[in-house]
Amino acid sequence: MTRNYEWIQPNEHYVAQRYLHKPYLIDGLKFDLRVYVLITSVTPLRIFIYEEGLARFATSEYVSPLGSNLGNLFMHLTNYAINKDADNFQQNSGAQDDKGHKRSLKSVFKHIDEAASKDPELYTSDQCW
Repeated sequence: MTRNYEWIQPNEHYVAQRYLHKPYLIDGLKFDLRVYVLITSVTPLRIFIYEEGLARFATSEYVSPLGSNLGNLFMHLTNYAINKDADNFQQNSGAQDDKGHKRSLKSVFKHIDEAASKDPELYTSDQCW
């Protein structure tokens, strides 16, 4: 991660994306959702979305990015390839497990719906879809 264009090295591979400074957290951790989509036609547009997916979690509790913690990839990135090597990586025990650093989409949406039932400003899983 970088905030400085000069740190970018020529001929290296990068992913550029907007960083969310106040992400929605579960158990104090950043996560991403992997949703599987099949596009069978563009004209007319025909898309199928598989309702079960995957959530990948960071392995260190999130703190807003500072110069001192930008290098902590376990905090800021949710890639499984990175986090599986963390000392505290926790494998989940099953598809519906709501613990661990790799969880089912349904378990995350269950958490989101429970939080939304207590805070009407939060989105429900239906609104996320």
